[in-house]
Amino acid sequence: MAKKITALKLQRRNRNRVNVYLDNEFAFGLSRIVAAWLRTGQELSDEKIAELQAKDGVEIALQRALNFLSYRARSEKEVRQNLTKHGHDESVIDEIIERLNKNGLIDDTGFAKMWVENRTEFRPRGSQVLRMELRQKGISDEIISSVLASMDETELAFRAAQKKARRYRELEYPDFRKKMTGFLARRGFHYGIIAEVLPKIWEELTSQNK
Repeated sequence: MAKKITALKLQRRNRNRVNVYLDNEFAFGLSRIVAAWLRTGQELSDEKIAELQAKDGVEIALQRALNFLSYRARSEKEVRQNLTKHGHDESVIDEIIERLNKNGLIDDTGFAKMWVENRTEFRPRGSQVLRMELRQKGISDEIISSVLASMDETELAFRAAQKKARRYRELEYPDFRKKMTGFLARRGFHYGIIAEVLPKIWEELTSQNK
């Protein structure tokens, strides 16, 4: 049985949502974009009400995803996890993810490049650690390999060692080598790269101490 819309009122606490009253009683809330075509006096069937509420669920999920993306770039996996945490249905999440990908708001390749650039600039890491971090973000191995292919790992290891070397300037070489090797290994650099970098860092450090 159809019910008549007797009032449409903006919510006091959220002006982007509208309270819908049917037959003089509050029935449900809708986002303004979903409620835009509704008018007082209009009749709604049960099927139409269900359709409106389904569209509202999608709109809520979309706005939540856009807000989540507004703070920083996110991977597709991160957006999925956030929407799942807030209880959205999988079918709704799939629809939102598709729309975000289509509009370039989710881009795992761009995300991976940005992640590596940020790490390279502020806290240089080796490919092992970067690969692990990106996998945790849900980035595919294909994208990870492509992004890491152009990375100069030796240069990154040297830069990371330069920043740390100041703390070890008073050590003899055996202790210096042990501590620096451990530090660079924890940053994900391979032993071959560490072995190449250590003598250069030691030479630079000792020349500064003269």
